[in-house]
Amino acid sequence: MRFPTRSVLPGVLAVTLLAAGSAACTYRNAPGPAAGQASAARRTGGGADLADGSKTKVALVPGGAHPYFQPWKTAGAAAKKTYRLGDVTFDETAEWDQQKQNNLLSTLAARGYNAFGIFGVSPTDINTTFADLKSQGFPVASLGSCPAGSTDEADFCLSTDVELAAYKAAKAAIDAMGGKGTLVHLTGNNVDANTQLRIKGVARAVKESDGKVKLLQTITDIDTDLQTAQKAVSDLLAAKGSQITGIVATAYNPAVAAADAVKSSGSKAKVIAIDDDAKILSGIRQGTVTATVVQNPVGQAEIGTWALALLQTKQCTVRDPGVKVDSGSFVVTKANVDGYDKARQAKTAELKTEFADKYLSCG
Repeated sequence: MRFPTRSVLPGVLAVTLLAAGSAACTYRNAPGPAAGQASAARRTGGGADLADGSKTKVALVPGGAHPYFQPWKTAGAAAKKTYRLGDVTFDETAEWDQQKQNNLLSTLAARGYNAFGIFGVSPTDINTTFADLKSQGFPVASLGSCPAGSTDEADFCLSTDVELAAYKAAKAAIDAMGGKGTLVHLTGNNVDANTQLRIKGVARAVKESDGKVKLLQTITDIDTDLQTAQKAVSDLLAAKGSQITGIVATAYNPAVAAADAVKSSGSKAKVIAIDDDAKILSGIRQGTVTATVVQNPVGQAEIGTWALALLQTKQCTVRDPGVKVDSGSFVVTKANVDGYDKARQAKTAELKTEFADKYLSCG
């Protein structure tokens, strides 16, 4: 199973009215017209201005319980109201088990949900689940993570480019280390395709140092829970703390554990974390955490739900089925810790434009 990282975004995103060119889709965020009043999109038969989503019922289904997904609840509820959808629900299984997730999806379909945004448990098996749902006529989005390999049976994947995010984190660590020293990488489940991409991103940043930075160790399989991560970080600092110049954590629990351990031990290691847990943001303000790389789960849920509604109503199709779209990642330091969310909101607005201009065909 795989464990994502966490991100929290208070409130509801406010996205400004945007318009695309004549060859692309257009959309608006204002509530739809009252009953009996056809919108311009309905009259012309084109555009991604959702004409009537009242029969669309979207299910947002993570792979299991994890703090990362909590913003999906708020975003889903906001999207239901904004787009006047029939319903948007957030549901998850207690365990990270692909068969249990499949059973939950079948139950949701039986209850009338007709569009699905899914973070699959198994990156190698989830395509079978996507294909099954698609065969029943349901639009499907792979949210928060794409399947392993080059094929995605979902209509689209809207997820963090995890290799790029890890590369940004490692570059920030190396900069904080003065361009030289010894780096440790703390991350998630070794068999997870996302973990392998994160390892690749960190390795690329280290390689670019031309030998000035040594990757001392990559520690995997420590994102199961906070206690596991705390023990791993404590053991690491006890055994090799004097050698470590920087720590880059690309999974949630290791990031929190590293921030706490460095602060309590008095270590001089530069810590680069992932996501915006309150402890991590506090550490940045206090100077015990150098930076963090945040993701965009609200954008995934908000844009994913909107696009699924357009597909479910058959107003639009995906131009390149299975297309992968980066939902964004952002380096947060002491300089921008109080205003970084503006960049994330701007990215979500940009994503909506990209979907209208490049990824959807509406007519």
